[in-house]
Amino acid sequence: MRGKMKFGLNIPTRLAFGAGELKNIHNMVMPGRHALVVVSSGRAMKSNGYLDVLLAGLERAGIKSVVFDKAIPNPIRQHVMEGTEMCKENGCDFVIGLGGGSSIDTAKAIAITAAMGGDFWDYVQGGTGGGKPVTKALPIVAIPSTAGTGTEIDPWGVITNEQTKEKIGFGTPLVFPYLAIVDPELMLTVPPKLTAYQGFDAFFHAAEGYISLAHSPISDLYALEAIRLLYKYLPVAVADGNNMWARIKVAWASTLAGMVESTSCCTGEHALEHAMSAFYPELPHGAGLIAISGAYFKTFKNDVMKRYMKMAEKMRQVKSARPSDFLDALEVMKRSCGVDDVRLSDWGVKMDDFDRFVDNAVATGGSMLELDPRFLNRYELIGIYADSYK
Repeated sequence: MRGKMKFGLNIPTRLAFGAGELKNIHNMVMPGRHALVVVSSGRAMKSNGYLDVLLAGLERAGIKSVVFDKAIPNPIRQHVMEGTEMCKENGCDFVIGLGGGSSIDTAKAIAITAAMGGDFWDYVQGGTGGGKPVTKALPIVAIPSTAGTGTEIDPWGVITNEQTKEKIGFGTPLVFPYLAIVDPELMLTVPPKLTAYQGFDAFFHAAEGYISLAHSPISDLYALEAIRLLYKYLPVAVADGNNMWARIKVAWASTLAGMVESTSCCTGEHALEHAMSAFYPELPHGAGLIAISGAYFKTFKNDVMKRYMKMAEKMRQVKSARPSDFLDALEVMKRSCGVDDVRLSDWGVKMDDFDRFVDNAVATGGSMLELDPRFLNRYELIGIYADSYK
């Protein structure tokens, strides 16, 4: 109804964006004097020299640091608790996440438990989580080395309880990073396939946020620009990882999509994917999203027709006449990035899994499913998995 539009905006993160910005960290104001630096268990941050640049910059600024290097692509509760213990033992007063979204999400979770005490799962809403309120958290500095999650500028994270097979998003304004340093130079070494997976994660953050019942005029602005940039530049970055201009544009689109997450919310596509990678943690999040995206977005083409047409117009830069234009553009984008052949079966997923996937998605991601353009019943949810399977 006219006159009823209400929305808010609060993104308190200070953003330093640009190629080479990590080298300037010694000139940036930090929120503490002793940092726990969270990186992945892989070699990329060390072998590419990014960790050394960070540690040298902190030392130059007179800030002590200790490194926790156990984060994995689908971060788990056990590593959150191990990192929390290291944080406490060393008297760290803030946490830095360096790397992909998993490192930053792990840093956010550690920031909560280091300040609050207890077990991280005590504070998770949904599933078997304890649902306790979070009233404090250590300050966070987020330095992404990938363009996908946007977690550097939103209040969300995702952690898996490896014992209960629950992959659940958590969020509180207290884990908005104090500072986000987005340096596209760190993304030059990301391989083509991972560049595509991560870029599509950002794309779906934007597209889901745009059709979400939680969308607002502010989130719409961020979402449409992220969609435009990713459609144009992600295929370029996949084809030529050394193209700095494409890396800059994709990085900015990912950060914009994170701002969508701060002003709108993901929908059922993410709930359905989280259920898959909770049981199959080797499945890359972006690959899972790509695999189910066609069937998922086809489900709502007659429910938000104008929004589908608007997204198509941003992607193709021509007037759209039907909502299917968005679905067609999405398929073109997949092909141009070489990910139109993602097979769930390649990651071990079986058709017999669909029932437990839906049970898990409803139990752990119900709040996202509730933001779909219309309610989907159990048979429709199973149908999305079935139509996506190959």
